[in-house]
Amino acid sequence: MKKDVILNHADQLTAGKISRRQFIMTAIAAGATLPTALSIATHAIAATPVKGGKLRQGIGYGSTTDTLDPGTSENGFTQALHYSYGNHLTEVGSDGNLMGELAESFEPGEGAKSWVFNLRKGVEFHNGKSLTADDVIATYNYHRDENSKSAAKGLLSAVTAMKKDGDHRVIFELDGGNADFPYIVSDYHLVIQPSKDGAIDALSGIGTGGYVLDKFEPGVRASAKRNPNYFKEGAAHFDEIELLSILDITARQNAVMNGDADVIDNVDPKTVALLARAPNLNILETTGTQHYTFPMRLDVDPFGNRDLRLALKYAIKRQELVDKILLGHGLAGNDIPVSSAMPFLNTDIEQREFNPEKAAEHYKKSGHSGPIQLSASDAAFAGAVDAAQLIAASAKEAGIDIEIVREPKDGYWSNVWNKKGWCACYWGGRPTQDWMYSAAYTADTEWNDTAWKETDDAKKFNDVVVAARSETDDAKRKTQYFEAQQLLHDDGGAIVAMWANYIHAHSKELTHGENVAANWVNDGNKIAERWWFA
Repeated sequence: MKKDVILNHADQLTAGKISRRQFIMTAIAAGATLPTALSIATHAIAATPVKGGKLRQGIGYGSTTDTLDPGTSENGFTQALHYSYGNHLTEVGSDGNLMGELAESFEPGEGAKSWVFNLRKGVEFHNGKSLTADDVIATYNYHRDENSKSAAKGLLSAVTAMKKDGDHRVIFELDGGNADFPYIVSDYHLVIQPSKDGAIDALSGIGTGGYVLDKFEPGVRASAKRNPNYFKEGAAHFDEIELLSILDITARQNAVMNGDADVIDNVDPKTVALLARAPNLNILETTGTQHYTFPMRLDVDPFGNRDLRLALKYAIKRQELVDKILLGHGLAGNDIPVSSAMPFLNTDIEQREFNPEKAAEHYKKSGHSGPIQLSASDAAFAGAVDAAQLIAASAKEAGIDIEIVREPKDGYWSNVWNKKGWCACYWGGRPTQDWMYSAAYTADTEWNDTAWKETDDAKKFNDVVVAARSETDDAKRKTQYFEAQQLLHDDGGAIVAMWANYIHAHSKELTHGENVAANWVNDGNKIAERWWFA
């Protein structure tokens, strides 16, 4: 059998360059049997994107306090929405590699202290305005403003100046070299929006994306229709999309089983086997940077006490959480937000295990007595309340009394996370350490949910992160990031308990390309752009 000939013609069939009948005749002539040729043809055609249909996506995130402002987007529902109507200077592709999006190219200067982004020409916003450098600058100034509440403000703290060189060239000046800056500008908060008189309307919902926003009901649903003028070829295949916020995991799973949703995320590990038996569904599991945490805020008593933080870190049976909450669909965490999927993981840091003796020793040193409140809701992640109860049970073996506070699902991200002293949380993770630290751990970010800023180790951590950001020597950068991880592990307020796989269920009529991104849930939260109905 002439395998190369068959595969070459299969690619042509996928690209629509030859018909199914032509492929089958060629395959048989090359030595394939008729059943084999038919099978290959079926798979090749299924891999060919087809336009049309309405995507209904059931998302396990969302809140009635959500807004259209990308800067304050705080969950997967609004993130998927922003990705559907907007674009960024760069994006992480389905293969995990960084590529230009609104920027067709980018290059560093002065040891990565400046970055030049060359914008695509002919790109239009939904309101008909052509994309220019002014829109990029106005968008970034919105997030950088001294009164901004944007979660991207800390990410952009190194930007000292921006200027345009013509309508399609933007130059960023940084206070130090940053080799990861092109990753930073792909952050989902930084949706490029149209400017008018040097400012943007962050609540407009207007972007350059594959879909034009039709309706937005916070915490309920959002709908959009395909943008007929989308600049990307081979993307945004659906006629329309509907994003459904379905926080209840049972309701979400029922929706996809009953055909009321075409795809859902955050499938409960306990019901994966059940859904896999459904004749109309496929299970999709990806492994990336998602991790489940229990942040302790140092500015809320008693978590400012280092010994108390260490006591709680030693009081957790991490593998038990992986076994009972994730049912093996993940790995135990080690109180650092760095996984093997990211460069410069410090494997010398010993895995923290349950140690009731050490937990009791540090708890005694802390001088604390009485119950410690832990807030939890399954809005944080599937099984978060059960995980909190397991933590309370293991801590009790060390003589530590933990009181579980069951929080409402709606409003959890606005009223509990980043406010209460100790709670359950999830992070989708970031492709690089600098991005992860800048999003959640450095002193200047709005989302430093542990308020780990004022201790000596926290200050040292910030200095190390800044130094590593501008270091171009990989050996030196590795040493710096190893130190940063050790500081977080020993002194930080984050209990990184588990690394969790993303588990989805989708209709067998819904399909996708060969690669599925794992930088976020839902194919990098770009199902609306990347998938199609076969």
